[in-house]
Amino acid sequence: MNREMKFEEYEPFLKENEQAMTEALQKLIRFNTEQADPVTTKDGEVYPFGQGVQDCFEACLELARGLGFETCNVDNYGGHIDWPGSGKDILDEEGKVVGHEGPKIMAILGHLDVVPAGSGWDFDPYGGEVKDGYIYGRGTTDDKGPVVSCLYAMKSLKDAGFQPENTVRIILGLDEETAWKGMNYYFEKTPRPDYGFTPDADFPVINGEKGMLIFDLAKKFGKNQAGSKGLMLRSLSGGTAPNSVPDRCRAVVRSEVAGAYDAIKEKAAAYREETGYKLTCKGMGKSLELSAVGVASHGAKPECGLNAVSVMMEFLGRLNFVNEEINDFVGFYNKYIGFILDGAALGIDFEDEKSGKMVFNLGMAEIGPEAAKLTINVRYPVTCTEEQIFRTMEPVLTQYNLGVIKGKNHDPLYLDLDNPMVETMLEIYRKHTGDSESEPLVIGGGTYARSTPGIIAYGGQFPGDEDLMHQKNERMSLERFRQMTAIYAEAICRLSCGF
Repeated sequence: MNREMKFEEYEPFLKENEQAMTEALQKLIRFNTEQADPVTTKDGEVYPFGQGVQDCFEACLELARGLGFETCNVDNYGGHIDWPGSGKDILDEEGKVVGHEGPKIMAILGHLDVVPAGSGWDFDPYGGEVKDGYIYGRGTTDDKGPVVSCLYAMKSLKDAGFQPENTVRIILGLDEETAWKGMNYYFEKTPRPDYGFTPDADFPVINGEKGMLIFDLAKKFGKNQAGSKGLMLRSLSGGTAPNSVPDRCRAVVRSEVAGAYDAIKEKAAAYREETGYKLTCKGMGKSLELSAVGVASHGAKPECGLNAVSVMMEFLGRLNFVNEEINDFVGFYNKYIGFILDGAALGIDFEDEKSGKMVFNLGMAEIGPEAAKLTINVRYPVTCTEEQIFRTMEPVLTQYNLGVIKGKNHDPLYLDLDNPMVETMLEIYRKHTGDSESEPLVIGGGTYARSTPGIIAYGGQFPGDEDLMHQKNERMSLERFRQMTAIYAEAICRLSCGF
């Protein structure tokens, strides 16, 4: 009959594996796993999310096999790493074995893809450099670091002689930051787990996730007046992903009026002086290029960043374009979106006691002479609905003749604080950190806990630590790396022995 191990029994093996764990994370960071176009090999094999993601996926499976675990690749859409369970003996009232029950699946859902690195790094985002007690690189905290941590937590328990009752399965997602096609495909081909966690959020434990909705606002413009020589907006582009705050925005304007560009440069200088924002102008042939610089952050925490698109649009509101529809659109943006992070101007600033306020992030913008598209990502309270959001915005959008293109929606999740999984996870976190004040959280981020029942988010961001997910210079403290591995090891040990 299996038993839980005491932490002291496997702690030496955690220490023994520290260096190998760090090197494994460095190796995975060095793969650029930003989602790319599908690749078809000369043999006809398809890599749905690009070469970099595929190479990292294969390297992770190879690493796991080298550590003694079984692996599975589900048509390159995802896969898993298995530590088979032995099952559970069934005892009678006298403690005698009268039967045996096969193992359940306790899953750990992580992902290897990352958001685009962006610019402004002090380190190579795909270098995995270790300096001053930190390992740097895109994916160190979201989510390659926690995946490697869980893998080496399993390895340390295995080295100590532990045998799980239920199968421990690390499920590897490959497009979590985008469309989740991989995880959807994976669960069409493989059995769903019985319970588990995803190490892709915050400690001490997540008992709820706000709803997550992505949609586009679209507008078509009429043609400029014939023969007009006024200011024209040739293009505007900013942002790389719906769930990130844009840190760059570029616009190109054109005018044949003498002195027009000098006037714009003067206004830009005045704007910089007034706001402190970074906005520059430079000639580009017969046009003028405008560049705005913001601060990237996770779309679930836009208050940690500065939206470069909003900086640009605020400045463009000080100009007068020959096409009045573009002026109206810029006016709409500045009045109803701008730097407002809860959707209040659109009337969607919903809030509840369980999960707090609405979070509103403008993730991407594309504007040309004929049309505009804004990609928006909102995180809505657990008592709110997708239909409620669209219905509430409708009067304003109708007023400006804006169309809505609905994208993906993930409904909210919520577990009561006395849920056994929540209580167990919280107890383990507090044991290893001594932090008795931090309480379970409801977050705005969307995790793989939404992909299948019985999963909750657990770590790996620690309370009070600087959150650099989706930002430049993303990094993981080596001390936190060790600490989270100890937490995950105990969680795997306890949860895999029945829950």
